[in-house]
Amino acid sequence: MRTRFIHTYVSVDCVVFGFDDEQLNILLVQQNEGNLKDLKLPGSLIYDEENVDDAANRVLFELTGIKKMALRQFRCFASPDRASKPEDVKWLNVEYQPDINRLITVAYLSLCKISRKLNNVSKYKKSGWVPIKDIPKMPFDHNQIVEESLGEIRRWIEYDSSIVFELLPTKFTISQLHKLYEAIHNKKIDIRNFHKKIATMPYVVQLNEMQKNVPHRAARYYKFDKKIFNKIKTNI
Repeated sequence: MRTRFIHTYVSVDCVVFGFDDEQLNILLVQQNEGNLKDLKLPGSLIYDEENVDDAANRVLFELTGIKKMALRQFRCFASPDRASKPEDVKWLNVEYQPDINRLITVAYLSLCKISRKLNNVSKYKKSGWVPIKDIPKMPFDHNQIVEESLGEIRRWIEYDSSIVFELLPTKFTISQLHKLYEAIHNKKIDIRNFHKKIATMPYVVQLNEMQKNVPHRAARYYKFDKKIFNKIKTNI
């Protein structure tokens, strides 16, 4: 029996998380101009001269204006039917005019401070932060990619707890850090146990500065000390 080879294209899709002091958000783009609810993950087919890492960096630079973002490649999605829905086939034909039998995507995870000004010069004119709980049904298998990226970020934090501070402002409160951990793990975390956990982290350094002009009791600010963290990591 003769083997039937397929005409395959490779793309990248990027899951970018941000935290707004209350909830975890994801950066999405408007797939079709004029339909604000038509959202998807930012991504692209790779160019002839690119490897997948270069393509992911290009997508994020065009979308954010940030040249150096920490990127983590976490999975390849290659189901035979991931680009088989009529509306997805139609969009691909309009966007790229390819002859695609199979569309394989390499998924990347990145973290970004949500307060950072983003400079979008990509082909997607509309982009913005969307709370995780408000993500709509997206094209292809993008909802599945987001769900698996959440599992990946949880594993990432267990391996390297410093990355969680990429989502926080330079000065933060324990309450903000607590809410971020709850958002990432999607569960309530006892605040007393959380304080005990923070007490074991010498790289979370207390500052001689309190919140100002807040409608509640002012909380103390903390910072992440990367030098202390790296010293501990090296000694381990």
